[in-house]
Amino acid sequence: MEYIIREMEKTEYKLLDDFLYEAIFIPDGVQPPEKNIINLPELQVYVADFGKKKDDICFLAEVNGKVIGAVWVREMNDYGHVEDGVPSFAISLYKEYRGYRIGTALMKRMLCELKQRGYKKTSLSVQKANYAVQMYLNVGFDIMDEHEEEYVMLYHL
Repeated sequence: MEYIIREMEKTEYKLLDDFLYEAIFIPDGVQPPEKNIINLPELQVYVADFGKKKDDICFLAEVNGKVIGAVWVREMNDYGHVEDGVPSFAISLYKEYRGYRIGTALMKRMLCELKQRGYKKTSLSVQKANYAVQMYLNVGFDIMDEHEEEYVMLYHL
């Protein structure tokens, strides 16, 4: 599948609402939550006023002119927060575009950007049952903490 990865433009920030919802892991057999779940404060930390914080960074994946995925980081106190000054990752793709290594390409692009900007590490949180755990490990993230249902993972740039 041919795709491009490009920086998100300011006029596209609203797309992050859709990708935030897509990033919610829903185990097989579980009914997806209502879309308004993204309005919860613990989820809004990922997208509220995106672009206004120093180093709010987002890259999009596009297929035939359609945006199909996003990876974004910001320094925030989210589930994957490890310490101040370490940006947290969020990534998602529409379901029909998963499994084509687009997510891996998005992650690698973001890791390069963070390194160029002088960051030393980045983190994320992921549900243990999420298939993406293996992708994060393959890209080079390490499990640094474990909770009942999730891992906090760290990448040294």
